[in-house]
Amino acid sequence: MAEHPPGADQGVYTIVARVIRQEGHCAAGHKVGDEVVFDGETVQGKVCLSALYSFLPKVFAMRYGAQFPWLADKNVSTHACPDAYNPVVFEIRRLRPAGEREES
Repeated sequence: MAEHPPGADQGVYTIVARVIRQEGHCAAGHKVGDEVVFDGETVQGKVCLSALYSFLPKVFAMRYGAQFPWLADKNVSTHACPDAYNPVVFEIRRLRPAGEREES
């Protein structure tokens, strides 16, 4: 595997997707409080593939610093799984890298 150029990991965030609401019966068994952590090398936690495929573009974008103008907090978004009859809603949260300060 090729080495990353110097500074390639700067501005890269860890993302946590946490279940904040679940209605009906989730076939994957998601419950409020469940978390999935994306650190760039691993995915830690249990996640339904349908939910994962639907929110992965947002996770990837937020991991590399994307900002969505409609968010009240640039580091927090929500995403509902595609099961409209048994929705699971995830909070997608971007964690600042160690040593990085909050912008004013």
